[in-house]
Amino acid sequence: MIAVRVTPRGGRDALLAGTDEHFAARLSAAPVDGAANAALIVLVAKHFGVPKRDVALVAGQTARLKRLTVAGDPQVLARAAASLYAVAP
Repeated sequence: MIAVRVTPRGGRDALLAGTDEHFAARLSAAPVDGAANAALIVLVAKHFGVPKRDVALVAGQTARLKRLTVAGDPQVLARAAASLYAVAP
């Protein structure tokens, strides 16, 4: 399970390093009729290299802080998560 703090209407879509407790996501979608949640699922699936069906929003449907599950190889998912915090040389 991962936690993501979402900023809707935040320009272009991006998944970023956040704090020790959560990632940060900027979404161009507005928080209307689930559009931001749908955009977040697409963004997380793309970053972690999994199909959208392997990402599920389990908590925070109407909150900024959301909890999601991502199914897949734990080592591959861990590398994808760590890449958000990697420092460029």
